[in-house]
Amino acid sequence: MVELNYTVWIQMANFLLLILLLNFLLYKPVLKIIEKRDKKIEESNEEVRSLDETIKRKMARYEEQIRQARTEAAAQRDEIEKEGTEQGEVITGKVRNEISKKMEDFKADMQKEADEARGVLRDQTRTIAGEISEKILGRGI
Repeated sequence: MVELNYTVWIQMANFLLLILLLNFLLYKPVLKIIEKRDKKIEESNEEVRSLDETIKRKMARYEEQIRQARTEAAAQRDEIEKEGTEQGEVITGKVRNEISKKMEDFKADMQKEADEARGVLRDQTRTIAGEISEKILGRGI
């Protein structure tokens, strides 16, 4: 059976003294270290949030710049295509005019040569007709 005597009081005093010593030597320093660690973790989390927001802003700005660049590139491409089409139409028109002019010149040259050939053939026809007549008749005309 347990006896209640002065040793119980000594053990209680030892227990209380041990609790006070451990409180000052172990619990409070450990709690301070845990608090510091929690504070550093919270600061790190805030820094991560801040960096994340910065990254999001920069990504949004980057995507906006890419979108603008694509829009500008499309506009420039359309402008270049339009200029190319216009230049092609101008060149095609010039070539058509040039071809028409050359065709007219060619037709005129052909008509001139045909007229010259007809004139030469008329002269030769008279000469040949006279020679044939002379040969057939046997006398000069």
